[in-house]
Amino acid sequence: MTKVFTMTSSPRILEKRLYTATATATGGRDGSVKTDDGTLDLIVHMPKTLGGSGEPGTNPEQLFAAGYAACFGSALAHVARAQKITTGPVSITAKVSIGPVGAAFGLAAELVASIPDLPREQAEALVHAAHEVCPYSNATRGNIVVDVRVA
Repeated sequence: MTKVFTMTSSPRILEKRLYTATATATGGRDGSVKTDDGTLDLIVHMPKTLGGSGEPGTNPEQLFAAGYAACFGSALAHVARAQKITTGPVSITAKVSIGPVGAAFGLAAELVASIPDLPREQAEALVHAAHEVCPYSNATRGNIVVDVRVA
């Protein structure tokens, strides 16, 4: 049986800024995004399913999913180190959906962790702990539905 974790809590205020990323978007969903250091420089297009042209390019939901997956993987590794757990290979798949919420638009996210070298119960406990410390999870908690589970 798959356990899904969905949590809410109050906002957390940074005690200290350890790093700040800076990116600029030009042209919204049909333009480009670029980081101040030039590491990321991408064309952005609205997906065809949302009425876009279907031209090659990324979109905000893909960028959010990529960031969340990477961040959650690091949070999981952090928790595993703190608990002295050797996980073996870990992969996190993030799915970010967009849709109407009344007159506005909202997001929903699903995180699926693959940790094949751990017993399911231990993997689920680790994923639950990672969801508590992940900055993306903390940023979204109480704002959007985030389902987290082990594959």
